[in-house]
Amino acid sequence: MGDRLHNAGLLLLLTMLLGPSMALASDDLLPIGVRSALQAREIPAESLSIFVEDVETGEPVLQWLAEEPRNPASTMKLLTTLVALDTLGPAYRWKTDVYAFGDVNNGFLDGNLLLKGYGDPFLVTERVWQMLRGIRRAGIDHISGDLLIDDSYFDIGSYDPAAFDRQPLRAYNVAPNALLMNFKVVRYWFEPEGQSVSVRLDPPLENLQVDNRLRLVPGYCGGYQRGITVTNNSDDDRVTFSGKFPNGCKRYAMDRTVLSHNAFAYGLFTSLWRESGGTFKGGWQNVVLASEAEPILTFESPPLVDMISSVNKHSNNVMARQILYTLSAEVLGAPGTEAGGREVIDDWLARNKLKFGKLALANGAGLSREARITARDMGALLQFAWVQPYMPEYLASMSLAGLDGTLSRRFRNTDLVGKAHLKTGSLDHVTAIAGYLQARSGRRFSVVMLHNFEDVHRGPGEEVQEALLRWLYEE
Repeated sequence: MGDRLHNAGLLLLLTMLLGPSMALASDDLLPIGVRSALQAREIPAESLSIFVEDVETGEPVLQWLAEEPRNPASTMKLLTTLVALDTLGPAYRWKTDVYAFGDVNNGFLDGNLLLKGYGDPFLVTERVWQMLRGIRRAGIDHISGDLLIDDSYFDIGSYDPAAFDRQPLRAYNVAPNALLMNFKVVRYWFEPEGQSVSVRLDPPLENLQVDNRLRLVPGYCGGYQRGITVTNNSDDDRVTFSGKFPNGCKRYAMDRTVLSHNAFAYGLFTSLWRESGGTFKGGWQNVVLASEAEPILTFESPPLVDMISSVNKHSNNVMARQILYTLSAEVLGAPGTEAGGREVIDDWLARNKLKFGKLALANGAGLSREARITARDMGALLQFAWVQPYMPEYLASMSLAGLDGTLSRRFRNTDLVGKAHLKTGSLDHVTAIAGYLQARSGRRFSVVMLHNFEDVHRGPGEEVQEALLRWLYEE
């Protein structure tokens, strides 16, 4: 090990003296397994950046084009969640306030009910149901007026869900919102039923109309979306399904976004309220709470430490963006904005003497073609986190190799199972990993690999990652 580090140091010195051309002309610094994986796929070594460090000593173990800014895909979430942990604290909770405007007698609210959101990233169906139970415990079973919705805590501005990849109905393209419910996503279940195809919704939304034009045809259960075409836009209360559904599919599920944020919140509220035995006759209005009224209920989210686990283990883009907007609102004042979130993170980096001169944060989730960071800077972030008191919570938010999250299906039946906590990232032509690994010897390393090359996301990137991790595990 010592000889290898000595030789690596000499080569780095020569690279500095002779210029970047030498770094691109020689891959002597790369482990043989990494070189072999690159050569087998005919991928140039200069498309890759690596930075590996011993977290206990701070000693660099492997550096390869570590100063080159690259697209990190979802590994960028490690920066957003770390700043949130340090700024808001592991026990931080979001809230949703509920107000009753009108007289309440014998369970009847003669007036309007108002929901004010503060950016809860995980107000999923089950938790909305719990919130409604809280309203019922406050003495309200029947509502004569409207549902008022205040989502002014965030200012999203103009947002085009099709801008990233022309897939506006995909869950990862959902815009942030201060009263985000169930990620604005419905799961549709498709099943053959006689000579037709049934469509069921979870959660059910009373204000969403389904136009089912699907035809059941003979065939095995395969093909893109099982032959289903879905059309909808956020201003339309109708979703249309067309195409040919193979009868070889016993059941098929599809998650897609629908409606506007507030129309979705109204639909979910109405459906769950009536399902639980309450009555509600009104519509909905978007408002800004002007009074200093006391809420009848403050419904709190799980703590931030649980939220970042969902963000990092499962790479939830909209939750990461909710956190960025929350940082803006909490530190700079409401309304929270994307630009404000970036400002908070820039200030945090400067305050902690982390000089990321080549950083382009974009939306904080990594779902961007413009996001950039260097492997060295990502490594510095991991080293900083390692010595913080909340390091165990940060570490536990990452996927455990071969066991959960985005790594649940990788490295199975290898010595790497359970030995690495990593955040993965993947976009078209981008793969990345960043996190920590414990070697066979017991040494612990931070490891970053950022890889940008044509079609590297189709498998070759993961092969190169595994080669690096296998080599590091034996150190």
